[in-house]
Amino acid sequence: MATLEGPTPIQRRSLHAELADRVREMIVQGELEPGAKIPERELCEAFNVSRTPLREALKVLASEGFVILTPNRGAAVSKLTRSDIEEAFPVIGALESLAGELACANATDEEIAHIAQLHDRMAAHHAAGERTPYFRLNEQIHDAIAAAARNPTLRQMQMSLASRVRRARYFANISRSRWDQAMAEHEEINDALKARDGQRLAAILKLHLEHKLEAVSAALEGLSE
Repeated sequence: MATLEGPTPIQRRSLHAELADRVREMIVQGELEPGAKIPERELCEAFNVSRTPLREALKVLASEGFVILTPNRGAAVSKLTRSDIEEAFPVIGALESLAGELACANATDEEIAHIAQLHDRMAAHHAAGERTPYFRLNEQIHDAIAAAARNPTLRQMQMSLASRVRRARYFANISRSRWDQAMAEHEEINDALKARDGQRLAAILKLHLEHKLEAVSAALEGLSE
């Protein structure tokens, strides 16, 4: 596990939710490794909180699949498995594909302009090799497209699956070649959305998720060798 010197104490507003965000980010970025026990005491000291809100946060993360809670043994980071991602990725790929098609029909010009701005900022981080801000903007783009679809049922289903594939999405861009490919795909996503070409955007988003699944599967296979 990476050093815990970096985290700073957080403000006590929606405390367990903020703690869940912080710990989730540590898991996604690999600071807390798959299979590792969650160091509750160290985290409490690092974030200047008691164990009660931290354990509430861990319950949230367990419900999202990031953490496994075992009675009398505490919490541990869940492992990414091929079966998990092979089950989730096709479903969220279909949802994002439909969201893209609907967004082309229903998004306002202002929303499309905003997504284009997010894309340009993300591209700058890609050029600079800055993975963390790139990843955050990547998430914002996919979320903004889902919101622009104007379909609450679709959005709810997509959000419920997003946490399951979030860590895998980050992991998928671990190689430079896959990262470059993902950026090129986002260029096509941006162009299709600007053109309001729903069928093209739907196809690109589905292919985008398929490529991520391939990259994650290959990375997991490499780790098991």
